[in-house]
Amino acid sequence: DWSIFIMTDPVTINVGGHLYTTSISTLTRYPDSMLGAMCRGRFPTARDSHGNHFIDRDGHLFRYILNFLRTSEMTLPQDFKEIDLLRKEADFYEIEPLIQCLNDPKPLYPLDTFEELVELASTRKLSKYSNPVAVIITQLTITTKVHSLLEGISNHFIKWNKHMMDTRDCQVSFTFGPCDHHQEVSLRVHLMEYITKQGFTIRNTRVHHMSERANENTVEHNWTFCRLARKIED
Repeated sequence: DWSIFIMTDPVTINVGGHLYTTSISTLTRYPDSMLGAMCRGRFPTARDSHGNHFIDRDGHLFRYILNFLRTSEMTLPQDFKEIDLLRKEADFYEIEPLIQCLNDPKPLYPLDTFEELVELASTRKLSKYSNPVAVIITQLTITTKVHSLLEGISNHFIKWNKHMMDTRDCQVSFTFGPCDHHQEVSLRVHLMEYITKQGFTIRNTRVHHMSERANENTVEHNWTFCRLARKIED
């Protein structure tokens, strides 16, 4: 029975296997919410093997629910990608101020910032033709409007210039082949490390297979990196 707890006593609850310790006063900040009803004994809950009240919901996302109950403010990480799931959790817990906050069209990031993107693409073409020995030709391409990053890649990766490095507007590409697969992998690893050291994080990856002909197969790997940058007034 929740009524045995004093309002300032810490209480531990199990949400989807994640244990959270908080106070009854935090859980009942919004009395009309499901958590408020639960603390008043009006919402039945199960218990785990240790006697903690158990809620069968997303335990990871409950961190943001609990922080909102503590501060009445919603602060999300810059790379947060689960906003739709968090809205569903807010609906489940019936926390009306949080629901309104998540449905507010205002941007999640400050107005004086924007996202910078870097696309790293690896295109590997495996051709056989009439020759039974496979010929591998690969091309690595970095595309971004961050000119300092392109200049840095051009200056720091000069040992790969012999592999036909091509620099264009917003793009640097390296071509390998035939049969330079291992060097292409080495360069790709170094490029990804270099990009992340500039403050970029991987947002998503994707793979696309194309069989253009019976004797030719092409595989494309793409990585998208992003970082927040502050707008500079003209």
